Order: sequence, then C-alpha cells, then structure tokens
Amino acid sequence: MQNKISQYTAEINAFQSAHAEEIETFRIRFLGSKGIIKDLFEEFKTVSSEEKRIMGKVLNELKQLTEAKYQSLKEGLNTVTETFKTEADLTLPGQGIELGSRHPISLVRKEIIEIFKKLGFNVTEGPEIEDDWHNFSALNFPEEHPARDMQDTFFVSLNPTLSKGEGEEAFALRTHTSSVQVRMMENGQPPFRAIMPGRVYRNEAISARAHCFFHQVEGLYIDENVSFADLKQTLFYFVKELFGDDTKVRFRPSYFPFTEPSAEMDISCTICKGTGCPLCKQSGWVEILGCGMVDPNVLENCKIDSQKYTGFAFGMGIERITNLKYQIKDLRLFSENDIRFLQQFQSELI
Repeated sequence: MQNKISQYTAEINAFQSAHAEEIETFRIRFLGSKGIIKDLFEEFKTVSSEEKRIMGKVLNELKQLTEAKYQSLKEGLNTVTETFKTEADLTLPGQGIELGSRHPISLVRKEIIEIFKKLGFNVTEGPEIEDDWHNFSALNFPEEHPARDMQDTFFVSLNPTLSKGEGEEAFALRTHTSSVQVRMMENGQPPFRAIMPGRVYRNEAISARAHCFFHQVEGLYIDENVSFADLKQTLFYFVKELFGDDTKVRFRPSYFPFTEPSAEMDISCTICKGTGCPLCKQSGWVEILGCGMVDPNVLENCKIDSQKYTGFAFGMGIERITNLKYQIKDLRLFSENDIRFLQQFQSELI
C-alpha cells in the first residue's frame, strides 16, 4: 500500500492540464465514488493495527493533496475561460488607449517648420559633430573669435591617443546649425531656400535661462537680387503666424561674423503685452533671433559668386520661442522628463 501511495503522489504532482475534460477525468479517477482514493480507504481497513496510525496519516495527506490539486486546476481553467470570454465577446465595452503627449520643443519645432514651408523653404539637416571648417572658418570666424575658446565649445577628439595640438584636425559638437548651411552651399548651386532645425551644444552653466544643449532653427535664402527688405518681410510673416497679428516687431543693429549688415529681432513680450515684466526685464521687448545679409566672404568660401548672388540668414533658439509661446519660465523643465510637465501638452495632439 505504501508503494501505491508513493506512486499516486508522484502522478498527482506531475499532472498538468488546461482542458476541462482532462481535469474532470482526473477528478473522477482519484476522487470519484469508485476512484483511487476510495479504493485505498477500503484497503486501509485490512491494514494491521500497528500500521494503521502511520498509513492513516499518509492516506489523509494523499487525499488532501488530490483535492488541492483539483481546485488549483479548476481555478486556472476558470481564469483562462473568463479571459477567452472577455476577448471574444464583442458586445463588451472597449478598453480605451491612454493618450501620450508630445514634447513642447517638438510641437514648436513642427509649427516653425510648417510656417516656413508655406514660404517655400525646404528642411535640411546635418551632423552634430563638425570639423573646424564647417563650424567656424567657412562662416568667417577669425582665429581669435571667443566662440573658438574652450569656455564656449565642446571639442571632440576622434583619436584618443592624440592630444589637441599634435596635428589632429579639430572637431567639436556643433555650436549652431549654420554648419548645415555651409554644407548645403558647398554641395549645390543657388538658389537656396532652406531651414535647418537641430540640436546644438555650448559649454555653458545650466540655469533657468541657459543650458549646455538646446535646439535651433536657422534659415538661408540665396538668389539674385535678395535684399534686406526680403529678410524683414519673411520674418514679419513668421512672427505674425506664430504669435498673432497683434505682436509688435522691431530690428536692432547687431554683429555676427557671417552676416553683414546684421540685426537682432525683438517682439513685444507675450506675457506682459509690452507693459514690462521680469521676463522682458521691464522693457516690454524680448529678443527672439539674429539675422542679416550673408557676408560675401561666406559665399566665396563656399564657391558662390558674391557679385552675382546675395542672400539672408537667420537663426533662433526653439527653447526661447517655446518659453514665449507657452510662458515657461525655467529652461531646465524641457530636459528633466517630468511627466507632470509633459502631460500639460496632451491637448496639443488633438
């Protein structure tokens, strides 16, 4: 009898099934009125008095094991059955899909691109690691220009066995997307009309107003007889489309190595509407971009005849535009991945 119990115990432990018929067969075989457990209890009556105490305990444990196994199999079957019914019943209400949200930088980047596409501007992109020629020299940066200094630029060594100054060509994380303009001019012929969105890097202390990486959109238009008036009207249109017809615009003279003449463009503060607030430093104006006519030296560096062609260029930080559009005061929020911040832009997907 002991051998039978050991054999049945091993068989019960090993039994697995997800089919109702097989589970019912298992119940009848072991727990039915003519089942194995019933037969063992009948046989138990013939056991000697000395063995009954030991065998009775073993036999009860076998019965409990069999009943627990049957209950476990039945519960598993019910779970599978309910799942099947839920998936198969087309009358049940559907399970809603939770909407995600698009990053505000992506939203504004897309809006800027769509506005300039209406004016015939294409989108051009380029590498984020650039050589000195495309990042600085071709854009008329003198050797002593501060932007070349280690304090502003992240230089990259492509050969870790060499140190800077051992003849290795200088590479850096691009400080602006103007490098894409150079590549486009080198590899094509005017007319050019394109914008260059992308991420750029500068070695700056991270604060509410600055970061070591940010996003830019730069634009370039080169053709015959392009004037500063064309530049102004293009940017007037851009501001009105993005911020509304009530937004005021002004240009201020400025300096950039790659444009001459150069200007900075201000708009009336979107928060205080020009009355003065901390964002605009009580001036009522906020600078949003730099622009100017492409310097003839830049055209000649890219093998374009500066006597025949003229053009304008402009560049803006997407973070600055996003700050003004959504009145976000801390630049660090854009890169902290706080889901509470991102959820505020779910409505922008509709």
